[in-house]
Amino acid sequence: MVIKRGYDRLVNLSDAVIAIAVTLLILPLVDDAGNIGSASPAEFLADHTEQLLLFVLSFVVIADFWLIHHRLYRTIDGYTVPLVWINFVWLLTIVFLPFPTELLGQSASANKTTAALYIGTMVVTTYAGLAQQLIIVRTPEMQLESVRGNILISPALIPAIAMTMALLLALIVPGLGLWSLLTLVASGWIERLWVRHQRAQLKIKNPDTIG
Repeated sequence: MVIKRGYDRLVNLSDAVIAIAVTLLILPLVDDAGNIGSASPAEFLADHTEQLLLFVLSFVVIADFWLIHHRLYRTIDGYTVPLVWINFVWLLTIVFLPFPTELLGQSASANKTTAALYIGTMVVTTYAGLAQQLIIVRTPEMQLESVRGNILISPALIPAIAMTMALLLALIVPGLGLWSLLTLVASGWIERLWVRHQRAQLKIKNPDTIG
């Protein structure tokens, strides 16, 4: 059953949780800055370069997840109970991401376990997003009339496959670690080509349709 009432609350809750998650990313660095002592800001930044880079990486990752979530949820005007619970799973992984980010920042280098935990968290996030997209695709009455029947599953499926490959590479290839995330660059290119192909087949007339 599609529920219309309270849809805005679901979206607003998701946005608030994401805002909290990106804020948590910077807190360890804020705590360290409080103990800077006699060191100069330049020395502090030099000593915490890896943590700063991880902060930026995780911020960009969460921002990208939010953009995907935003694009998906602006194609609907209602929800179902399964969609709500899958969305909570998705939010859980977003809130958890600062934890492996901090573990990586505290390690001298990204070992296999911490890298796998970091990427594995994003794998769960991606598959939770895929599940949400699948629910929406299979529930056309939930979709806005302007996009009904035209939402594609491939924009969520291809990144899920690529993220799984990144995790496997991080586990299998010694020393690769977070560099395995470069597979996402190729997946973005493949996704664009595949979506363009599918939209051409469907002959979608509305150029603003989001899939």
